[in-house]
Amino acid sequence: MAVLHPKRVAWEGARTFVSAATTDAYWWLSDTVGQYLGLMYQLQLCETRLRLQGDPDVEAAYEEVGAWRARLDDLLTTTPSTASLLTQLITETTSRLP
Repeated sequence: MAVLHPKRVAWEGARTFVSAATTDAYWWLSDTVGQYLGLMYQLQLCETRLRLQGDPDVEAAYEEVGAWRARLDDLLTTTPSTASLLTQLITETTSRLP
């Protein structure tokens, strides 16, 4: 069994979610996040997409990655069992990215 490091999972998840926010992979990720993590995370992903479409600046992407890293880190701290689910989401989303 692989050892999952929560900080690493949060970081990879943040990078993947932000990368997917402006691609066609967003639609799959949004539905999946809503189903497994809840509507608040789905709404935050939608807000990320809107921010990045409105301001395609590199700084905006860095800010979004930081925000998602903090969110996912909090999630993993309060619910450590989500590490495996997040790892699967990261893997599947990455495979859907262009």
